[in-house]
Amino acid sequence: MRFGHRSLTYRELSAVTAALAGRLLSAKRVAVWAEPVLETCVAVVAALAAGVAAVPVNPRLGARELGHVISDASPDLILAAPGTALPQALHTVPRLDISLQAHHGINPPEPEPESPALIIYTSGTTGPPKGVVLPRRALAAGIDALAAAWRWTDCDVLVHALPLFHVHGLVLGVLGPLRVGGGMHHLTSFSADAVAERLAAAGTILFGVPTMYHRLAAAAEQDPGIAAALRQARLLVSGSAALSLSDYERIAAATGQHVVQRYGMTESLITCAVRWNGPRRPDTVGPPLDGVALRLVDDHGQVIDAVDDETIGEIEVAGPTLFLGYLNRPDATAEVMHDGWLRTGDVATRGPDGSLRLVGRKATDLIKSGGYKIGAGEIEDALLDHPGVAEVAVTGEPDPDLGQRVVAWVVPASDPPPAVQDLAGHVATMLAPHKRPRVVRYLTALPRNELGKVCKSELVRITGDGA
Repeated sequence: MRFGHRSLTYRELSAVTAALAGRLLSAKRVAVWAEPVLETCVAVVAALAAGVAAVPVNPRLGARELGHVISDASPDLILAAPGTALPQALHTVPRLDISLQAHHGINPPEPEPESPALIIYTSGTTGPPKGVVLPRRALAAGIDALAAAWRWTDCDVLVHALPLFHVHGLVLGVLGPLRVGGGMHHLTSFSADAVAERLAAAGTILFGVPTMYHRLAAAAEQDPGIAAALRQARLLVSGSAALSLSDYERIAAATGQHVVQRYGMTESLITCAVRWNGPRRPDTVGPPLDGVALRLVDDHGQVIDAVDDETIGEIEVAGPTLFLGYLNRPDATAEVMHDGWLRTGDVATRGPDGSLRLVGRKATDLIKSGGYKIGAGEIEDALLDHPGVAEVAVTGEPDPDLGQRVVAWVVPASDPPPAVQDLAGHVATMLAPHKRPRVVRYLTALPRNELGKVCKSELVRITGDGA
């Protein structure tokens, strides 16, 4: 496990975490100040060894959000790297500095599979963040299924620069390599040069989000050394949001690599993934993982049997990777769970081979216009094909005639920006005419979260419309 020039071997990690675990046995749950440092990983692994639920805390939370998380989770301790200055909201929680010095300790017996392992807070786009309680059973099942899908073994070295307070960076990016017995090199901060250096040295797999792959595509086109480093990786994996068709094709052209995509959410971990040796289409996230039950349902909750890659339905998931519920929120848990199935709020189509093509969030990415169901993603891909568009997000907003009209939020690549008629006409030549944007709004940047995902709810709030 390596962060920059600091590292721990498996033997060292075992000794360090056993010592720390012994100090956590009396706690019910502990918060972990989740900076991208070696100590964060040690704290989480020690909590798992002690059978204590760990609550990774995003160091960038504002005072109100941080206060809510701490009040809701009520941790017995806050674990942090020595010398780290913690905000005022955490001063009432007893602090324990994470030592990397090995002391005598013996790991306790393995807790029950249903016992809480992690409590990861959602982004809170529709209200205060909710604590997703993930049991040990879910972590084990999810990682094992991904390892089978990607032939991920102890011979692999994972490279990434993902934050450690989300599923992507922590569960997949830290606990994943530990469970399969491989190596992990965290870059602490992302840069194309750092990615290339690590892949050229020892890395076999790269995890990233679309924003990172967008930058890697540009770098690979300009620098043969970066293209060569990406080319020699065994697997490039993108997640947390849909990778644009443009960036997928640019990376393929520059490196020969076809990026593997996967789909999941905090409450269900990863549920679909393109297989290591399966077909790699730029617009799919692959079929469900082994052991995961997945179905599409219509607006009335009826199961959709069609596998025509056209019929849109909401994704529902069941199986061993599901969460236990939201901490202190049985009402919110009941809203998303029914008969053992999780309503994800995401919509997709399903193809003959079982692969899903994501449309996006039901609330913001499925646009019902003129009697048609339109996915925002394909319009975004079409607009990104226009030379005058640098970035784009598509939403729907109320329209008295159409029900909803298609709105494009464009960060222009040129000055002056392309005209609305030009963009609408461009989309109409690539897609059905009813999918063209009726409104174009120009921005200097799109609102994004820590993982680079566009926060479409913020765009909707700009106009005050509930699309």
